[in-house]
Amino acid sequence: MFSVQALEEIKKLLHKDKNIVIVSHYNPDGDAIGSSLGLKHALRLLDIEATVIVPNDFPKFLKWMPEAKQILIADFKRKKVSEAIKNADVIFCLDFNTLSRIGFLGDWIGKAKATKILIDHHQMPDEFDYVYSDTSLPATCQMVYHFLETLNIATEISKESAECLYTGIMTDTGGFRFRSTSATTHRIIANLIEKGADPANISSNTWDNNSINRLQLMALVLGRIEVVRNGEVAILWLKREEMERFGFEKGATDGFVNYGLSIMGTKMSAFFMEDIQEDFIKISFRSKDNWDVNQFSRNYFNGGGHINAAGGRSELSIEDTLDRFKNLVEKENFLL
Repeated sequence: MFSVQALEEIKKLLHKDKNIVIVSHYNPDGDAIGSSLGLKHALRLLDIEATVIVPNDFPKFLKWMPEAKQILIADFKRKKVSEAIKNADVIFCLDFNTLSRIGFLGDWIGKAKATKILIDHHQMPDEFDYVYSDTSLPATCQMVYHFLETLNIATEISKESAECLYTGIMTDTGGFRFRSTSATTHRIIANLIEKGADPANISSNTWDNNSINRLQLMALVLGRIEVVRNGEVAILWLKREEMERFGFEKGATDGFVNYGLSIMGTKMSAFFMEDIQEDFIKISFRSKDNWDVNQFSRNYFNGGGHINAAGGRSELSIEDTLDRFKNLVEKENFLL
């Protein structure tokens, strides 16, 4: 958490006559949107209105969240976003550890006069005016809840805030399955339920909305899943033309990588996907136990994240990327 002195300084910054902006990362996920909207709704207890900004569009299955449609998407509204950042007094940076994770917004925020406050659970954060970084916590939404506790408003948050924070914790813990999910996490979830978050409705709104095209795309990927390294590593992949054939929409492949870990005996799963617009391979890694895919991705695939969940990229073709990955994982100490 922030130091006592930092908290006192932050509290003085949070005033209803201040322009508050909340920004999250490129390709926003449930934790990014949930933490941003959860904080926005909670700040109203202090009579503060905040503007939420994301670099690009986010999946439809997250747009049910209260006021999600009011989020400013920089790709679509650059002028309005630029003005909001330029005029901001305080910018909350949620669920990313470096300004490079937010594309061109990083340059704008770097030049802005606003005080920058980082709340994030990824490793190796950059310097901001104030930093709350804790890699042991499973979701930025949980960190936002702890921050609200220090502001003495966590117990008063609205149903809307509770729903958003619940969603982010649920999605970033894989439905409360990942090992970083603690007793404290569950106590917070219980508090959010008491504030009106409905687990059945939230999980249904977020996960039970598959299109036929998405299920057919999933069937294609799972139909050719490959297991290497004596069954310890699962590999899934997808080409651009295949995504186009099935009417790809943002978020359509979310969660595909997790299916590799459901195979008995696997310790690591990797999903390789040609970017739908640019010429590179987007990679998602998931792992169990002490298999550090964060360091693996940093070492070999220009990425990073958490010990058991990370992302990366490759400039090679998908065929060459898969060959390189297979060669790496067959080495005895490939994670080092």
